[in-house]
Amino acid sequence: LDFHGIPLRYYMDNIETIYEDKKPNVYNIQKSSALDNITIKYRRTSVRVGKKCFLWEVKSGSSIVYLLGSIHVGIKSMYPLDKRIEDAFNRSDVLVVEANINKNQGLDALSLYLDYALYKDGRNLGSSLSRRTYNLAKDKLQEMGFPIDLLDMYKPWYVAVLLDNLEFVKLGYDPQYGIDSYFLNKAQGLKKILELESVKSQIRLLSSFSDKEQDLFLYYTLLYLDTMGKSMSELIDAWRNGDTKMIDSILTGEVLSSDRRLIPLFDKLIYRRNKNMADKIEDFLDTGYNYFVVVGAGHLVGAKGIVALLKKRGYFVIQL
Repeated sequence: LDFHGIPLRYYMDNIETIYEDKKPNVYNIQKSSALDNITIKYRRTSVRVGKKCFLWEVKSGSSIVYLLGSIHVGIKSMYPLDKRIEDAFNRSDVLVVEANINKNQGLDALSLYLDYALYKDGRNLGSSLSRRTYNLAKDKLQEMGFPIDLLDMYKPWYVAVLLDNLEFVKLGYDPQYGIDSYFLNKAQGLKKILELESVKSQIRLLSSFSDKEQDLFLYYTLLYLDTMGKSMSELIDAWRNGDTKMIDSILTGEVLSSDRRLIPLFDKLIYRRNKNMADKIEDFLDTGYNYFVVVGAGHLVGAKGIVALLKKRGYFVIQL
Protein backbone atom coordinates (compact mmCIF):
# COMPACT_ATOMS: atom_id res chain seq x y z
CA LEU A 1 0.00 0.00 0.00
CA ASP A 2 1.39 3.40 -0.97
CA PHE A 3 -0.27 6.09 1.10
CA HIS A 4 0.73 9.67 0.24
CA GLY A 5 4.26 8.57 -0.51
CA ILE A 6 4.51 6.27 2.53
CA PRO A 7 4.76 2.60 1.48
CA LEU A 8 3.23 0.25 4.05
CA ARG A 9 3.61 -3.53 4.03
CA TYR A 10 1.23 -5.29 6.37
CA TYR A 11 -0.58 -8.55 6.96
CA MET A 12 -3.43 -7.35 9.18
CA ASP A 13 -6.18 -4.86 8.39
CA ASN A 14 -6.26 -3.04 11.69
CA ILE A 15 -4.06 -0.03 10.94
CA GLU A 16 -6.17 2.72 12.50
CA THR A 17 -4.21 5.93 12.44
CA ILE A 18 -1.09 7.39 10.95
CA TYR A 19 -0.02 10.61 12.57
CA GLU A 20 2.87 13.02 12.43
CA ASP A 21 5.10 13.31 15.47
CA LYS A 22 6.05 16.75 16.80
CA LYS A 23 9.57 16.13 15.54
CA PRO A 24 9.75 17.09 11.84
CA ASN A 25 9.94 14.32 9.24
CA VAL A 26 9.39 11.49 11.76
CA TYR A 27 6.27 9.40 11.35
CA ASN A 28 4.66 6.93 13.75
CA ILE A 29 1.98 4.26 13.55
CA GLN A 30 -0.66 3.95 16.27
CA LYS A 31 -1.86 0.51 17.38
CA SER A 32 0.81 -1.25 15.37
CA SER A 33 1.27 -4.29 17.61
CA ALA A 34 -0.53 -6.49 15.08
CA LEU A 35 1.70 -5.39 12.21
CA ASP A 36 4.23 -7.97 11.11
CA ASN A 37 6.16 -5.72 8.81
CA ILE A 38 6.12 -2.01 8.15
CA THR A 39 8.31 0.42 6.29
CA ILE A 40 8.26 4.19 6.80
CA LYS A 41 9.67 6.38 4.07
CA TYR A 42 11.51 9.57 5.13
CA ARG A 43 9.75 12.46 3.42
CA ARG A 44 9.48 16.25 3.92
CA THR A 45 5.69 16.36 3.75
CA SER A 46 3.13 16.78 6.50
CA VAL A 47 0.84 13.76 6.82
CA ARG A 48 -2.40 14.08 8.73
CA VAL A 49 -4.41 10.87 8.39
CA GLY A 50 -6.98 9.64 10.88
CA LYS A 51 -7.37 12.94 12.72
CA LYS A 52 -10.83 13.07 14.23
CA CYS A 53 -13.09 16.10 14.39
CA PHE A 54 -15.58 17.06 17.09
CA LEU A 55 -18.39 15.24 15.32
CA TRP A 56 -20.19 11.97 16.07
CA GLU A 57 -22.54 9.79 14.05
CA VAL A 58 -25.41 7.83 15.60
CA LYS A 59 -27.27 5.35 13.38
CA SER A 60 -30.53 3.59 14.09
CA GLY A 61 -32.67 2.01 11.40
CA SER A 62 -33.23 4.52 8.61
CA SER A 63 -32.18 7.55 10.66
CA ILE A 64 -28.79 9.15 11.25
CA VAL A 65 -28.08 11.76 13.90
CA TYR A 66 -24.88 13.77 13.66
CA LEU A 67 -23.72 15.35 16.92
CA LEU A 68 -21.47 18.38 16.58
CA GLY A 69 -19.88 20.01 19.60
CA SER A 70 -20.16 23.77 19.43
CA ILE A 71 -18.11 26.69 20.65
CA HIS A 72 -20.69 29.43 21.08
CA VAL A 73 -18.34 32.33 20.32
CA GLY A 74 -15.51 32.15 17.84
CA ILE A 75 -13.01 33.83 15.57
CA LYS A 76 -12.80 34.03 11.80
CA SER A 77 -9.79 31.70 11.64
CA MET A 78 -11.98 28.79 12.80
CA TYR A 79 -13.34 28.65 9.25
CA PRO A 80 -13.63 26.93 6.85
CA LEU A 81 -14.80 23.97 8.90
CA ASP A 82 -13.64 20.40 8.36
CA LYS A 83 -15.18 18.88 5.21
CA ARG A 84 -16.63 16.00 7.25
CA ILE A 85 -18.68 18.50 9.25
CA GLU A 86 -19.96 20.30 6.16
CA ASP A 87 -20.77 17.00 4.44
CA ALA A 88 -22.74 15.77 7.45
CA PHE A 89 -24.73 19.01 7.50
CA ASN A 90 -25.45 18.72 3.77
CA ARG A 91 -26.69 15.13 4.21
CA SER A 92 -29.09 16.14 6.98
CA ASP A 93 -32.74 17.06 6.65
CA VAL A 94 -33.05 18.96 9.93
CA LEU A 95 -30.79 21.27 11.95
CA VAL A 96 -31.19 20.98 15.72
CA VAL A 97 -29.64 23.49 18.13
CA GLU A 98 -29.73 24.01 21.89
CA ALA A 99 -31.53 27.31 21.41
CA ASN A 100 -32.31 29.28 18.27
CA ILE A 101 -30.50 32.52 19.08
CA ASN A 102 -31.82 34.08 15.86
CA LYS A 103 -35.32 34.07 17.36
CA ASN A 104 -34.41 36.47 20.15
CA GLN A 105 -32.17 39.36 19.14
CA GLY A 106 -31.76 43.03 19.96
CA LEU A 107 -34.47 44.51 22.16
CA ASP A 108 -36.36 41.20 22.31
CA ALA A 109 -33.35 39.46 23.85
CA LEU A 110 -32.70 42.33 26.25
CA SER A 111 -36.32 42.35 27.37
CA LEU A 112 -36.23 38.60 27.94
CA TYR A 113 -33.10 38.85 30.06
CA LEU A 114 -34.36 41.78 32.11
CA ASP A 115 -37.58 39.94 32.96
CA TYR A 116 -35.47 37.52 35.00
CA ALA A 117 -32.27 39.46 35.72
CA LEU A 118 -33.60 42.40 37.74
CA TYR A 119 -34.28 42.27 41.46
CA LYS A 120 -37.96 42.95 42.16
CA ASP A 121 -38.10 42.26 45.89
CA GLY A 122 -36.11 45.16 47.31
CA ARG A 123 -32.82 43.30 47.41
CA ASN A 124 -29.72 44.18 45.39
CA LEU A 125 -26.38 42.72 44.34
CA GLY A 126 -24.56 44.01 47.40
CA SER A 127 -27.03 42.50 49.86
CA SER A 128 -27.10 39.11 48.10
CA LEU A 129 -23.40 38.37 47.64
CA SER A 130 -20.85 37.13 50.13
CA ARG A 131 -18.23 39.70 51.06
CA ARG A 132 -15.58 37.68 49.21
CA THR A 133 -17.50 37.64 45.92
CA TYR A 134 -18.68 41.23 46.23
CA ASN A 135 -15.16 42.58 46.77
CA LEU A 136 -13.80 40.56 43.85
CA ALA A 137 -16.65 41.77 41.61
CA LYS A 138 -16.03 45.35 42.67
CA ASP A 139 -12.31 45.11 41.83
CA LYS A 140 -12.89 43.40 38.47
CA LEU A 141 -15.60 45.83 37.42
CA GLN A 142 -13.39 48.74 38.38
CA GLU A 143 -10.63 47.33 36.15
CA MET A 144 -13.15 47.19 33.29
CA GLY A 145 -14.36 50.74 33.90
CA PHE A 146 -17.69 49.85 35.51
CA PRO A 147 -18.58 51.14 38.98
CA ILE A 148 -20.32 48.24 40.72
CA ASP A 149 -23.21 50.54 41.67
CA LEU A 150 -24.31 50.52 38.01
CA LEU A 151 -25.07 46.80 38.29
CA ASP A 152 -26.50 46.79 41.79
CA MET A 153 -30.04 46.05 40.59
CA TYR A 154 -29.01 42.91 38.69
CA LYS A 155 -28.84 39.35 40.00
CA PRO A 156 -25.42 37.66 40.24
CA TRP A 157 -26.08 35.18 37.43
CA TYR A 158 -26.73 38.04 35.01
CA VAL A 159 -23.61 39.92 36.09
CA ALA A 160 -21.63 36.71 35.45
CA VAL A 161 -23.07 36.36 31.93
CA LEU A 162 -22.48 40.05 31.22
CA LEU A 163 -18.83 39.93 32.34
CA ASP A 164 -18.25 36.76 30.31
CA ASN A 165 -19.56 38.47 27.18
CA LEU A 166 -17.57 41.66 27.78
CA GLU A 167 -14.37 39.64 28.16
CA PHE A 168 -15.11 37.68 24.97
CA VAL A 169 -15.46 40.96 23.08
CA LYS A 170 -12.25 42.29 24.61
CA LEU A 171 -10.39 39.15 23.47
CA GLY A 172 -11.78 39.37 19.93
CA TYR A 173 -14.34 36.55 20.09
CA ASP A 174 -17.71 37.08 18.45
CA PRO A 175 -21.01 35.14 18.58
CA GLN A 176 -21.34 35.55 14.79
CA TYR A 177 -18.37 33.18 14.46
CA GLY A 178 -19.87 30.71 16.91
CA ILE A 179 -20.65 27.27 15.48
CA ASP A 180 -24.35 27.57 16.35
CA SER A 181 -24.70 30.90 14.59
CA TYR A 182 -22.85 29.65 11.51
CA PHE A 183 -25.19 26.72 10.96
CA LEU A 184 -28.35 28.62 11.89
CA ASN A 185 -27.55 31.15 9.18
CA LYS A 186 -26.63 28.40 6.73
CA ALA A 187 -29.85 26.46 7.34
CA GLN A 188 -32.13 29.49 7.06
CA GLY A 189 -34.72 28.82 4.37
CA LEU A 190 -33.11 25.48 3.44
CA LYS A 191 -33.66 23.14 6.37
CA LYS A 192 -36.14 22.75 9.17
CA ILE A 193 -34.71 24.12 12.43
CA LEU A 194 -35.59 22.59 15.81
CA GLU A 195 -34.56 23.45 19.38
CA LEU A 196 -33.60 21.07 22.17
CA GLU A 197 -34.20 23.90 24.64
CA SER A 198 -34.85 27.63 24.14
CA VAL A 199 -33.25 30.92 25.08
CA LYS A 200 -36.04 31.50 27.59
CA SER A 201 -35.62 28.10 29.26
CA GLN A 202 -31.88 28.67 29.60
CA ILE A 203 -32.44 32.08 31.19
CA ARG A 204 -35.04 30.62 33.55
CA LEU A 205 -32.56 27.93 34.58
CA LEU A 206 -29.90 30.50 35.49
CA SER A 207 -32.47 32.56 37.34
CA SER A 208 -33.57 29.51 39.35
CA PHE A 209 -30.17 29.15 41.05
CA SER A 210 -30.23 29.71 44.80
CA ASP A 211 -28.40 32.72 46.27
CA LYS A 212 -25.45 30.51 47.23
CA GLU A 213 -25.30 28.97 43.76
CA GLN A 214 -25.42 32.38 42.08
CA ASP A 215 -22.66 33.58 44.41
CA LEU A 216 -20.45 30.63 43.41
CA PHE A 217 -21.34 31.06 39.74
CA LEU A 218 -20.28 34.71 39.78
CA TYR A 219 -17.19 34.09 41.92
CA TYR A 220 -15.73 31.46 39.59
CA THR A 221 -16.69 33.49 36.53
CA LEU A 222 -14.67 36.38 37.97
CA LEU A 223 -11.68 34.11 38.65
CA TYR A 224 -11.91 32.64 35.15
CA LEU A 225 -11.71 36.06 33.46
CA ASP A 226 -7.96 36.27 34.08
CA THR A 227 -7.26 33.03 32.19
CA MET A 228 -10.08 33.17 29.63
CA GLY A 229 -7.76 34.03 26.73
CA LYS A 230 -5.51 31.02 27.37
CA SER A 231 -8.45 28.70 28.01
CA MET A 232 -10.27 29.75 24.84
CA SER A 233 -7.16 29.22 22.74
CA GLU A 234 -6.71 25.74 24.23
CA LEU A 235 -10.42 25.02 23.78
CA ILE A 236 -10.38 25.88 20.08
CA ASP A 237 -7.23 23.81 19.51
CA ALA A 238 -8.79 20.82 21.29
CA TRP A 239 -12.02 21.25 19.32
CA ARG A 240 -10.15 21.31 16.01
CA ASN A 241 -8.30 18.12 16.98
CA GLY A 242 -11.38 16.27 18.25
CA ASP A 243 -9.71 16.00 21.67
CA THR A 244 -12.57 15.03 23.96
CA LYS A 245 -10.45 14.56 27.08
CA MET A 246 -8.96 18.03 26.80
CA ILE A 247 -12.38 19.62 26.24
CA ASP A 248 -13.76 17.80 29.29
CA SER A 249 -10.78 18.91 31.37
CA ILE A 250 -11.03 22.56 30.31
CA LEU A 251 -14.80 22.92 30.69
CA THR A 252 -15.55 20.78 33.74
CA GLY A 253 -12.65 18.83 35.23
CA GLU A 254 -10.42 21.73 36.22
CA VAL A 255 -13.29 23.70 37.75
CA LEU A 256 -14.87 20.83 39.68
CA SER A 257 -11.52 19.75 41.11
CA SER A 258 -11.04 23.23 42.58
CA ASP A 259 -14.26 23.35 44.61
CA ARG A 260 -16.57 20.41 45.33
CA ARG A 261 -19.38 22.84 46.19
CA LEU A 262 -19.75 23.37 42.45
CA ILE A 263 -21.00 19.81 41.87
CA PRO A 264 -24.72 20.60 42.48
CA LEU A 265 -24.37 23.66 40.27
CA PHE A 266 -22.84 21.62 37.44
CA ASP A 267 -25.55 19.02 37.90
CA LYS A 268 -28.17 21.67 37.11
CA LEU A 269 -26.15 23.53 34.50
CA ILE A 270 -24.84 20.55 32.53
CA TYR A 271 -25.68 17.00 33.60
CA ARG A 272 -29.47 17.20 33.94
CA ARG A 273 -29.63 19.06 30.66
CA ASN A 274 -27.49 16.35 29.05
CA LYS A 275 -30.06 13.73 30.02
CA ASN A 276 -32.98 15.82 28.76
CA MET A 277 -31.21 16.53 25.47
CA ALA A 278 -30.25 12.86 25.05
CA ASP A 279 -33.93 11.91 25.50
CA LYS A 280 -34.94 14.26 22.68
CA ILE A 281 -32.08 13.13 20.44
CA GLU A 282 -33.15 9.53 20.96
CA ASP A 283 -36.61 10.42 19.63
CA PHE A 284 -34.99 11.59 16.37
CA LEU A 285 -33.60 8.10 15.76
CA ASP A 286 -36.95 6.61 14.85
CA THR A 287 -38.19 9.08 12.25
CA GLY A 288 -36.54 8.13 8.95
CA TYR A 289 -34.84 11.54 8.71
CA ASN A 290 -31.26 12.68 9.21
CA TYR A 291 -30.57 15.27 11.91
CA PHE A 292 -27.59 17.57 12.41
CA VAL A 293 -27.49 18.40 16.12
CA VAL A 294 -25.32 21.26 17.37
CA VAL A 295 -24.83 21.52 21.15
CA GLY A 296 -22.13 23.01 23.35
CA ALA A 297 -18.97 20.90 23.21
CA GLY A 298 -19.05 20.37 26.98
CA HIS A 299 -22.41 18.57 26.72
CA LEU A 300 -20.99 15.79 24.54
CA VAL A 301 -17.93 14.73 26.53
CA GLY A 302 -17.22 12.91 29.77
CA ALA A 303 -18.91 10.03 31.58
CA LYS A 304 -22.16 12.01 31.89
CA GLY A 305 -22.04 13.52 28.41
CA ILE A 306 -24.61 12.94 25.68
CA VAL A 307 -22.32 10.61 23.73
CA ALA A 308 -21.79 8.38 26.78
CA LEU A 309 -25.51 8.43 27.62
CA LEU A 310 -26.48 7.28 24.11
CA LYS A 311 -23.87 4.52 24.20
CA LYS A 312 -25.27 3.29 27.53
CA ARG A 313 -28.69 3.10 25.90
CA GLY A 314 -27.30 0.70 23.32
CA TYR A 315 -26.69 3.00 20.37
CA PHE A 316 -23.59 2.70 18.22
CA VAL A 317 -21.91 6.10 18.35
CA ILE A 318 -18.75 6.78 16.38
CA GLN A 319 -16.54 9.86 16.34
CA LEU A 320 -15.80 10.91 12.77
